[in-house]
Amino acid sequence: MRLIEAEGKALLARHGIAIPRGVMLPEDELPASLLARDGMVLKAQVLEGGRGRRGLVRRVDPADATEARAAMQLILGPAQDGVAFLLEEAVAPVREMFLALRVDGTRQGIEFLFSASGGVAVEEGDAPVRLLLSPGVPGLAEQVHAALRCLLPPALSARVAREAVRLLRVMEAEDLTLLEINPLAELEGGRLVALDAKMVRDDAAAGRHDAAATRASAALEDILLSPLERAARAAGFTLVEMPGDVALVSAGAGLGMFLTDLLADHGLSGASFMDNAQGGPAETTEARLEAAFDLAERPGVRAILFYATLASRPMGERIETLLSFLARRPAPRPLYVGFAAAPSASRGFDAAAAVERLRAAGVAMLHDDPLTLVRAIAAGCRPGRS
Repeated sequence: MRLIEAEGKALLARHGIAIPRGVMLPEDELPASLLARDGMVLKAQVLEGGRGRRGLVRRVDPADATEARAAMQLILGPAQDGVAFLLEEAVAPVREMFLALRVDGTRQGIEFLFSASGGVAVEEGDAPVRLLLSPGVPGLAEQVHAALRCLLPPALSARVAREAVRLLRVMEAEDLTLLEINPLAELEGGRLVALDAKMVRDDAAAGRHDAAATRASAALEDILLSPLERAARAAGFTLVEMPGDVALVSAGAGLGMFLTDLLADHGLSGASFMDNAQGGPAETTEARLEAAFDLAERPGVRAILFYATLASRPMGERIETLLSFLARRPAPRPLYVGFAAAPSASRGFDAAAAVERLRAAGVAMLHDDPLTLVRAIAAGCRPGRS
């Protein structure tokens, strides 16, 4: 479950992490401690990134109490109905950094990511430093400090290392799978303050945390989902819509990220990202295809990539499901299909016959190598090709 910025900052404050002072609107009266500041910032509480570039973060004058209301109306243009607002003191950092912690299930640890350039600059800067941390192991601060001392002055790298360990404890206590602070600001005098916070909590841990806050987060998340994303959740999987060239059908976050990166390496971008939902049904292939084909009907989407990994489920069943779906709904864009199957999954499977049947059903290519598929998509998406 994703938390809005205000919820994430309240969580950080409970654990003693410094954040700007602020209030959620509407409020009958703004605290004098805020009005006395040089300025305030009004932030729309949405779950997407890039709010500053989208006009969802605005500076307001503390001397004019009505200006915040006017800014709210301006924000509601590019934002959506039901958006909450956070009004907080403006902070003048001397340095902005990026810091994140996320669960790495493959390596069974917490991945620490850090960039000396935070805020919007993190997207244009160098790739972040990555370090795998094992909670509870002595010397974590020293380990992080050693990784950062080439990027920051010694005193600052030591403070950031200590902050990272504190945040790691927050992550464990709050059952978070992602904790991202961008920017982490250094103020005059060396104090560190979290100016923004992005967090994702493990759905399975919801019962251990405040029920009202959990319900509020779920309600807000529901408001901000697109119709396709909401339909996917009802079908038992997670879908994220993105502006891109290729509607991507996959299962599992790791495979989805791999395919998204592979597309990016060839000048393409995914128009969708799919993941398995905890406790979801075993079979969601048709619902995923339905969502991808709906996306492929939109201008700008040039192809559909369906890729699955099979450990034990028979590949023949998945092929039959795909053929049955295509008989009902032909692909609106060129469809590329791939399977990585273990021997037990491909036993008794006639690959040559499958290729012929899929080709007859309109599939542009069937191949077990995702790189070959992506290269074929890139060739088909070159300017001048339809």
